Amino acid sequence: MVVPASATDRSDPTDVGCAPWPDDDVVQADADAAWAIDLGLVDLVNGAFPSTDPGHGPAEDALACLLERLEDRSRERHRATAAEYDLIFQVIADASADPDPWVGPDPTLDRLWSDPRGRTVTAVRRDRIDMAERAAVAEIAVRLRVAEQTVRARAAHAGILRNRCPRVWAAFVDGRLSERHAVETARLAASLPDGDPGAWAAFDDGALDRALRLSPARFATSARVLRERVHSESIQERHRRARDERGVWLTPDLDGMATVTAYLPADRAAAALTRLDHAARHLAAVDGEERTLAQLRADAFADLLTGTDPAPRSTPGRSGVAVGGTNRPGVVITIPALTLLGADTTPATIDGYGPVDLDTARRLAGEASSWIRLLTHPVTGAPLALDRTVYRVTAALRRWLGVTSPTCAFPGCGRPARECDLDHRRAWSKGGTTDADNLEPECRHHHRMRHETRWTPARDPDTGDLTWTSPLGARIDADPPPF
Repeated sequence: MVVPASATDRSDPTDVGCAPWPDDDVVQADADAAWAIDLGLVDLVNGAFPSTDPGHGPAEDALACLLERLEDRSRERHRATAAEYDLIFQVIADASADPDPWVGPDPTLDRLWSDPRGRTVTAVRRDRIDMAERAAVAEIAVRLRVAEQTVRARAAHAGILRNRCPRVWAAFVDGRLSERHAVETARLAASLPDGDPGAWAAFDDGALDRALRLSPARFATSARVLRERVHSESIQERHRRARDERGVWLTPDLDGMATVTAYLPADRAAAALTRLDHAARHLAAVDGEERTLAQLRADAFADLLTGTDPAPRSTPGRSGVAVGGTNRPGVVITIPALTLLGADTTPATIDGYGPVDLDTARRLAGEASSWIRLLTHPVTGAPLALDRTVYRVTAALRRWLGVTSPTCAFPGCGRPARECDLDHRRAWSKGGTTDADNLEPECRHHHRMRHETRWTPARDPDTGDLTWTSPLGARIDADPPPF
C-alpha cells in the first residue's frame, strides 16, 4: 500500500529548477487569451486586446469586443435595410416620372393618334404612369423574390418617413433604428391628417425619442399613445373611416391548419370573443370533456360559422354547439382517385389552401353533395378543345384550368385561378383558340400589366415552360405549381 507523503515532506517544484506550477487565475487567463485569438479579437502583433478596461480581465474584454462587433453588425444591417427601402422608393419614383422604359413611347404625342377605348389624353397619361409603377413594382418583386405588396409597402413607408418623419428616417438610414421601429413609425404617421405638418413634426420628434430608447413592442404601444395625442381629428371621425377597412381573410398554416383573421370594430370583436368564451366554458363543464378552453373556442367558432350540426364530444374539431340553419358552405377539394381508394398516398388539396391529410379528404368526400370528374387523358365530360368560333370559356374548362393552373401565371402571384381572368396566350383576334393549351389564368392586375406594359410572356414550344421578360430585359421563369 502506497501512502502519500505528508505536505511537509513533499518536494517543492522550485527545488529542482522548474518553473512554479501556475495558479488557477493564470491558467484561466491563458485559456481566455487563446479563445480570443481564435475569434480574431486580439491584435497578434502586440498581443493586446483592441479595447481593455483596467478593471476587467481578458475574458471580460473579449466579451466586450464581441458585443461591440454585434452592435456594429446590427447597425450595418439596419443601414442596409434602409438603403433597400430608399432604392425601391427611387425606382418607383423614377418610373412615375418617366414611364417610357416601362410602357413604351407616349402615343398621345402623335397628333394623329386616337385612343380605341375613347379615353382623353389626360386619362391615357395617368394610366401610363399607373402601369409604369405597376411594371416597376413587379420588376423589383421578381428580382428580390418578394411579394409585390411588400415592395409597395416598403416604397410607401420610405415615402412617408422621408416626407413626414425626416428625423426618424435619418436615424434609420444611419442604422440607429431597426426596421420594425421605422415601419411602425411610418404606419402611424401615414394615419395623421394630410396637410398638417405641425402634427407630423410633433410625432417625428416624439417617435425618435421613444424609438432610440424602447424595444419595438414597447415602442409600438408608446407611439400609438403619441399618435393619439398629436392627431387633430377626433377619434369618432377616425373610427368611421377605419370601419371601411373591415374584412376577413384566411392564412394557410402547416399540417392541414389555417388561421382566419377578422378585422372588426372593437366592440363587435370583443362581443364575438365573449360569445365563444361562454360557449367554450359551458362545454368545459360537461362531464368527460377533455378539450382545453382554447380548443373549445376554436371548435365553437368553426361550428357557428359553418352551420355544422352538433357533434359528439369525441369528434375532433367539433364543439357540439347548437347552431341555426342547415345550409353548409361549399369547399372545393381535389382528390386523386387512387388516393381515395387507398392505393396511393398523393395528398388531396383544398382550393386556395393546399395539401390536407387523407382522413380530412375522405370525410369531405363522404359529405360531398356533388362531384366533378376531371381526368388528364382522356377528358371525360369536359370539352377542353373548343371550336374556333367559340370565344367564351365554359364552366367545365374553367374548372379544369383551376386544377392544372391553380394560381395566376405571373411569377410570385398566388391569387387563386378562380379569381383570375383567363387570358388567351395567342390573341383571339390573331387566330388563337379557346382551349386549355391557349389559356392562362392571370389576375386582373397582371392581365392589364401584360397588355399595357412591356412585360411579355413566352412559352417554350418543347418543354411548355412559361417565361416572362421584364421591361428591362430580365427573364423570369414562372413559378412551379404550388401543390
